[in-house]
Amino acid sequence: MARARRYWLMKSEPDAYSIADLERAGVGSWDGVRNYQARNHLRAMAVGDLALFYHSNTNPPGVVGVARIGRPAYPDHTAWNPGSEYFDPKSDPEDPRWFMVDVEYVETLPESVALDTMRRDPTLAGMLVTKRGQRLSIQPVERPHFAHVLRLGGAQTRVRS
Repeated sequence: MARARRYWLMKSEPDAYSIADLERAGVGSWDGVRNYQARNHLRAMAVGDLALFYHSNTNPPGVVGVARIGRPAYPDHTAWNPGSEYFDPKSDPEDPRWFMVDVEYVETLPESVALDTMRRDPTLAGMLVTKRGQRLSIQPVERPHFAHVLRLGGAQTRVRS
């Protein structure tokens, strides 16, 4: 029996990697994650899972698009590159500490869904990103929350039952 699709929220600063960058590329590597809990979420992702693409450190922060996981977690080679801002001298290619996934562009939302809008929406109560102090860059999202954010943003993408 196939595993049920999971849903995620992936944060990126638009100056570093935006939904427009992903749209231009079609497929991008989500590298540089250096938090163990976020890394574990990356490792739980499977091809076909969907992610809300969230622009952080901008005004206003919020969900701006949808991506699909195109390749499951694999070792993040930037950890072994001394010239990379994501270099980690304790990471060993024989026993990788950090992982990345490939994401595929799905769509840019016609209307971005601001964090404040999500916080005020009772349907999204309990969604991790709406909680104060929640800074994790990769977060699981419950299917009903994912579907509701898509509706708020006017997305063409739909979640299947």
